[in-house]
Amino acid sequence: MYRVLYRKWRPQTFSDVVGQPQVTKALACQIKENRLSHAYLFTGSRGTGKTSCAKIFAKAVNCLHPVGGDPCNECEICRGIDDGTVLDIVEIDAASNRGVDDIRQLREEVKFTPSQAKFRVYIVDEVHMLTIEAFNALLKTLEEPPEHVKFILATTEVQKLPSTILSRCQRYDFRRIEPEIIAKRLQRISEEEGASLDSDAAVLIARLADGGMRDALSLLDRCLSTDEPPITVQTVTAAAGLMGRDYLFNLCRTVANRDTAAALTILDDLHKASCDTERLCTELINQFRNLLIVHTVQYPEKLIVATNEEIEENRKLAAMFTTEAILRALSVLSDAVDAIKKTQNRRVEAEMALIRLCRPETDTSVAALAQRVADLEQQLKNIKANGIPVAVNAPAEKTAPAVQTVAEPVNAPAKDVPFAPDNAPIADEALPFDEAPAFEDGALPFDDDDAPPFDSDLLWDETPPAPTEEFEADSAPDEVPFDGALPFDDDEFTPPEESTSLFGGPAQVAERESSPFAGLPFDEDDFIPPAPAVTTSAQSDESSNGALDNRTWTRCCIEAEALCKPLIGHLADSTAETRGSMLIIHTKNKLLAVLLRNEGFSNALSSAAEKVLGRKLTPKVEI
Repeated sequence: MYRVLYRKWRPQTFSDVVGQPQVTKALACQIKENRLSHAYLFTGSRGTGKTSCAKIFAKAVNCLHPVGGDPCNECEICRGIDDGTVLDIVEIDAASNRGVDDIRQLREEVKFTPSQAKFRVYIVDEVHMLTIEAFNALLKTLEEPPEHVKFILATTEVQKLPSTILSRCQRYDFRRIEPEIIAKRLQRISEEEGASLDSDAAVLIARLADGGMRDALSLLDRCLSTDEPPITVQTVTAAAGLMGRDYLFNLCRTVANRDTAAALTILDDLHKASCDTERLCTELINQFRNLLIVHTVQYPEKLIVATNEEIEENRKLAAMFTTEAILRALSVLSDAVDAIKKTQNRRVEAEMALIRLCRPETDTSVAALAQRVADLEQQLKNIKANGIPVAVNAPAEKTAPAVQTVAEPVNAPAKDVPFAPDNAPIADEALPFDEAPAFEDGALPFDDDDAPPFDSDLLWDETPPAPTEEFEADSAPDEVPFDGALPFDDDEFTPPEESTSLFGGPAQVAERESSPFAGLPFDEDDFIPPAPAVTTSAQSDESSNGALDNRTWTRCCIEAEALCKPLIGHLADSTAETRGSMLIIHTKNKLLAVLLRNEGFSNALSSAAEKVLGRKLTPKVEI
């Protein structure tokens, strides 16, 4: 009769147990030195060797010829325990015999001496399923059993056991078996069974087993039942009901690219292929966990069970995510798994999870907000890396304000530019200087016979400003000689002493030329003098506290945007006030608060305030 692999290849000695040296060595040493306890507790995840070690221990303590703590498996006791003819080894399923009456019956049986073996050994599997009354009934017997009785309690959920039970047992924790160890064991068993198992397929089986040897052998058994002799990754994928690894990589790419339509299309294809939705979310959790390991660990090969090709693919995918995005994905998928277990429409929960992953703006959780802030910080880093300078203390080139009022003509005299008459035609495109027609013989384009005497200084004060375009000296027009004639009649001229000129009389003109506001696009009367220099006294700071008017704050904003171009537009619709050494900015723009966390942006705004207000202030945003 055919026996399944996990029963056929069950370990018969402590040396056959793989992946649990911390347990097998201690038990073998106790048996060899005859330092046996009356109660043992074996705890660990499924398929890690708890029941196997319990049976080996039961044979070893009763073996007639033990070898170094291991049973000989040749004597009549060892053979009788294996075939079930020795009744002194009792296995109890606590999931089926969990009541207080079952424990009372056990207490009556332990009084009898063993019939064939030296010890009666009770192996109680899944002991955490016992009721509280059953545990209480077992306490006294477990604490002081007869000399010929040994208890071995096995459980996968040790946290459910009462502390009174734990304190009466020697506890041994069984760890999850390493995937490399499972893969080697599978290779050996497949060779003994006459099958061919690829190394990549063995690694995939070990990863799917999740540290349990029994699950790995069961999956190998399914693979051996196929008609295709070499067991490959495709064979394991088909036997395990998987769709390969590519669909996980594709889903991660769609999440990174925020392509919701593509993600839902992949989910629809998997649903049509009868892929379990809960299993899909679990695999996605493992995939994002792999990305997190690759993203944070320099050598992830020791922490990730995957082929070399898969590790390289994970490296490429991890570069597309931030750590905050991966953590949020793990949180969203974990919530989806919990919700799938409680709902009938499992597909909808999976679709909702994918939409949240692709669109963080639809998620109002703290993790989603942290990811969006991290994305903004990454964009700022990219801006700096791409060569956009952020000036802090050095003055930058000033940019014109978005809205400007029409200013009066500036008093700066034009140099070497001929005067154009008012009725000159305006061309669509100005001629270059070397093609412009020059005046011949010093003639002017108007008659000077009727021209009254004039003040030449006043004439050039009213000329338009010099053109801002640059041109080479060779292409400049020849200088036009001036013969003293004015381009208007004497009757239309108002003497300067009546002060009807746009710039006032000669005294006013001289005063404006010597003013420090000459050349600025606003009047001296409109200028608000800067605040006095910052003093060290607290009284001076307190006296300067208060809200800034719109004109002063607008100048501060223009100066700040000139010093730091990424601030352009972010200071709009904001107001400001001073509180001691702080510049308090009131705005609804939350991004401005994020930007000012950067030292470069903060220093730029501080320098702009110092330039306009005359004192050093530290900016702070209040939403």
